[in-house]
Amino acid sequence: MESDRETKLQELQELAAQAKSQGEAVRTLKKGGAPKAEIDAAVAILTDIKTRLAALDKALTVVEAPKFDRKSVEDLCKRRLIFIPSFEIYGGVGGLYDYGPPGCGVKSNVEQIWRQHFVFEENMLEVQCTCLTPEVVLKTSGHVEKFTDLMVKDVKTGDCYRADKLLAEIIDKVLADNKTPFERKEELKIVQNQVDSFDAATLWNWLTELKAKAPDTGNALSEPYPFNLMFGTSIGPAGNLKGYLRPETAQGIFVNFRRLLDHNGGRMPFAAAQIGLGFRNEISPRAGLLRVREFTMAEIEHFLNPNDKRHPKFHEVKDMKLNLFPQDNQVTTGKIVNTVSLEEAVSSRMINNETLAYFMARTHLFLVKIGIRPDCLRFRQHLKTEMAHYASDCWDAEIETSYGWVECAGHADRACFDLSNHAAKSNVELIAHETLPEPRNIEVVKSTINNKVVGQTFKQKQKEVIEQLNLMNDEQKMAIQAQLDSAGEAVITTCNNESFTLQPTMVKFERISKRVTEIAYTPSVIEPSFGIGRIVYAVLEHAFYARPSEDGEEKRYVLKFPALVAPVKCAVLPLSANAALAPYVQEISSSLTRKGVSVKVDDSGQTIGKRYWRADEIGCPFGITVDFQTDSEAAGSKTVTLRERDSMVQVRIPIADVADVVRELVEARLEWSDVTSRYPLFEAQTLA
Repeated sequence: MESDRETKLQELQELAAQAKSQGEAVRTLKKGGAPKAEIDAAVAILTDIKTRLAALDKALTVVEAPKFDRKSVEDLCKRRLIFIPSFEIYGGVGGLYDYGPPGCGVKSNVEQIWRQHFVFEENMLEVQCTCLTPEVVLKTSGHVEKFTDLMVKDVKTGDCYRADKLLAEIIDKVLADNKTPFERKEELKIVQNQVDSFDAATLWNWLTELKAKAPDTGNALSEPYPFNLMFGTSIGPAGNLKGYLRPETAQGIFVNFRRLLDHNGGRMPFAAAQIGLGFRNEISPRAGLLRVREFTMAEIEHFLNPNDKRHPKFHEVKDMKLNLFPQDNQVTTGKIVNTVSLEEAVSSRMINNETLAYFMARTHLFLVKIGIRPDCLRFRQHLKTEMAHYASDCWDAEIETSYGWVECAGHADRACFDLSNHAAKSNVELIAHETLPEPRNIEVVKSTINNKVVGQTFKQKQKEVIEQLNLMNDEQKMAIQAQLDSAGEAVITTCNNESFTLQPTMVKFERISKRVTEIAYTPSVIEPSFGIGRIVYAVLEHAFYARPSEDGEEKRYVLKFPALVAPVKCAVLPLSANAALAPYVQEISSSLTRKGVSVKVDDSGQTIGKRYWRADEIGCPFGITVDFQTDSEAAGSKTVTLRERDSMVQVRIPIADVADVVRELVEARLEWSDVTSRYPLFEAQTLA
């Protein structure tokens, strides 16, 4: 059946190509003034092709059940206080959410697994930097000038919408319409893959072509224009020092690079990491935890020699095959590449370097470990039009959810941009040194800047021009010199997108030989950056399922968290409220807590089945029931039942063993199959 479908899909693509070719032929005949009979014959052929194309497209259209049940997930999250809108009693505020006890547990566990997986295993330096950032830092990083999204407004109500997301939503509706021709669907799928990279003019062209209106009112929309996403503030009572709530945690690491390098004994490469809050004034946050204005980020800045981007542990992941969505495929076939090893991807330059590929692999392993389905995880390469001008390569880890493919972690080779800019602006060297095994002569580029002529020509812009010249690497400097020699002038562009024309009297670059015992360089940065809230939401959707209902019973929802992610590891349930069972409940819960296993005791009056159900709803992987058999057994031989969430299988296990067994299960040092082979299965419970 699958091969038959593939054959028909191939036929569909061939018919689409024929329709395109025949359509061009008809247009050529009409334009050339061909006889009517010839044109009519060509139109008849085109009509026949389109009829067959539409029929085959309809036959292949399969209405698939949705992978994710957003409504049920979000209802469960609200009912069980996993996360809720902030300030709910006042109507809430868009893009702000509070985590309840189970949500705090999941989020905290995801952060701790991230810390173990990256910080501890990779021997990173963890820091915690302030959320308040002076304006000068974010001007230097480019955020004040460029940290924007394109926005459109309802021309009557003033309601605001993010232009690229609105276009993507409109395309979704067109793709879902069975009346949309196959060729148009294929065209729009390619467009949808690129919306993040469109400039204002391109977005407006597509919004106009698709007759976009304001979603809430149907009113006309304004043309897209940039909106800066940072929250501004004043630091100090006088209000003289302008600042912002940080939009990312990275800048705190960059400005502390010199001290971090000293702390690391001057050794390179090394990585610094930080988990903390970021703030972005989202234009129209309408997708729960996926688009919020205050969020937790986990970021890594891996500093390395720009001339050596190998990674010492790359051999551990080189044979892995990830779901890769490279640039070319996004604008052509739209297909995922999953047959290429990371070693092959690096050697072919699909991925720029080993260190970037290594962190992509580590991210894949982390996300799968916390419960993300591998088939719903891909790495999308930034298109050239959306990549930052200083970046060598960027790949986003995207997770499929009910909202579509959502970026949850970015992997960027930021080159030397951040350290170079901060060094130039602060007049503090942010460099590393490589000691050579023996002295050697190296070729360096000597810069001679005529400050007087530069100052007379550019006046108040003199400092910006000189800073930009100092930021250039050797190749860029020699390219400028070549232009000065050949054309008599050269144009440079600063990080603020201002252009300046240089004359030969202003600057001279020349290669000279220098004998050195060490080489100083500005490190490049590989940055994996994770949105914790987005990851938590994806984990919730991927973990959610409903048990089949029996005899018209209400659906029973389960969150199938990995044990390490679950907010509560074990529920302890007395079979009834009989006081005789209470001492055993206390003994078991205390022993579990002492061993670091989080416990929830549920001694409510509900049936044992409903209490298991409540535990399943928050993803509790194990449950212990204290029953009357426990009370009746001899001292030293008392047993309880231990239940596993997903199979619902129970075993009878001694109280003396249960805490150690549960801890080993939670830490994945023991499989449930080991438990069922070691202890007798339990089929029924005895009620008093």
